[in-house]
Amino acid sequence: MARDTANDTLIESRDQLVASIEVGCKPKDRWRIGTEHEKLPFYRDGDRPVPYEGPNGIEAVLKGMESLLGWEPIYDAGNIIGLVDPTGGGAISLEPGGQFELSGAPLPNIHRTCRETHAHLAQVREVAEPLGIGFLGIGMSPKWSRAVTPMMPKQRYRIMANYMPKVGSKGLDMMFRTTTIQVNLDFSSESDMVRKMRVGLALQPIATALFANSPFTEGKPNSFLSYRAEIWRDVDNNRSGMLPFAFEEGFGFERYVDWALEVPMYFVIRDGRYIDMTDTTFGAFLKRPGANGHSNLEPTMGDWLNHLSTLFPDVRLKTFLEMRGADGGPTRRICALPAFWTGLLYDEEALGAAEELTADWSDAEREGLRNHVPKTGLATPFRQETVLQIARRAVEIARLGLNNRGEMSTGGFTEAEYLAPLEETLALKRTPAEELLAQYRTRWGGSVEPLFTEYAY
Repeated sequence: MARDTANDTLIESRDQLVASIEVGCKPKDRWRIGTEHEKLPFYRDGDRPVPYEGPNGIEAVLKGMESLLGWEPIYDAGNIIGLVDPTGGGAISLEPGGQFELSGAPLPNIHRTCRETHAHLAQVREVAEPLGIGFLGIGMSPKWSRAVTPMMPKQRYRIMANYMPKVGSKGLDMMFRTTTIQVNLDFSSESDMVRKMRVGLALQPIATALFANSPFTEGKPNSFLSYRAEIWRDVDNNRSGMLPFAFEEGFGFERYVDWALEVPMYFVIRDGRYIDMTDTTFGAFLKRPGANGHSNLEPTMGDWLNHLSTLFPDVRLKTFLEMRGADGGPTRRICALPAFWTGLLYDEEALGAAEELTADWSDAEREGLRNHVPKTGLATPFRQETVLQIARRAVEIARLGLNNRGEMSTGGFTEAEYLAPLEETLALKRTPAEELLAQYRTRWGGSVEPLFTEYAY
């Protein structure tokens, strides 16, 4: 999750909230690609979860990364909980169960993104290996129960952990046991945002199928290919999902703001202290400052920006668009995810083709894909075909878009080469999860333990 924001500017009108998103509009020559990925830390001795505390804990990894990189530490109530690059814009943060996240710098092409990924993973290994810690590239913790999974010392996570069971059955699993790969992409105008939002939402289940990589829970198959995506179906439907209103006439920045105002808050921050605000929506907070018994609270832009970061739709709008549908996975797929979406959304010909592919899909059809893909992946029926055929066309469009961009590597190839893992998936006609299950049933002898060797970074 993003670093929480401090901005004491008081909110005086709804227009400020709209402007806080609209300021993200950028000309095409300033569009960037920000890739995020999470990974599961584990002790190589016994494939056990890694706590925050102790000489060989997550805190030690963060302090080691601070020494290695020279990045600025981020503290929460005296605990180091992240690092930020003051020059490049990247950051390292912790998810609730210790998932170790790189929020990559905004970069101009996938070549740079992939180099950043490889450098980060090498740096993490340099620090973590002497501590006996490895990191796993998969969409969900394959072995540990929630009871043995540690909780990181971030104040916001205590508030979320108390609130999640009130609004869904799987919120704690999402927090403590899942990982993702995500890409953040720019838009040039409100109309450009709307086009990208709609394509992103419609094709998010296709990305889920291509990247499905979470078939195990507590050491056994869980009957899903992307259990992470299944979890998201019952986390908190007030703040997540497919946003059907995004396909309505007149959708834009104001409509997204109006939706966000009706979503319950998590917290506000005052003097480093997180105050629980889960009993009020942001709109109600604006109308009656001092909600939740805190008479001295007035809504600030920092409160609003933090609230935007606690909304979880399949495509999230801030000053950029976040594609949120993919499971965590191995290194090549960390590069493939931004390649897929950059190819679809950053070239006009490709964006038009993606719009044409999805233009006549109904709300019910989009929701049906989201509901069924977690279990059946590429085999999910859609009209007279399956998701496999749609995914083939989507990847072909992404390849077109990346080739049109013409961003060449020093070795002389385009960004389209990073789609290779997806094209392999399509050729095999099976998801990464199905490959894992095949190994589990044969070579691994019904054990998930080999994952911690074969799928470690």
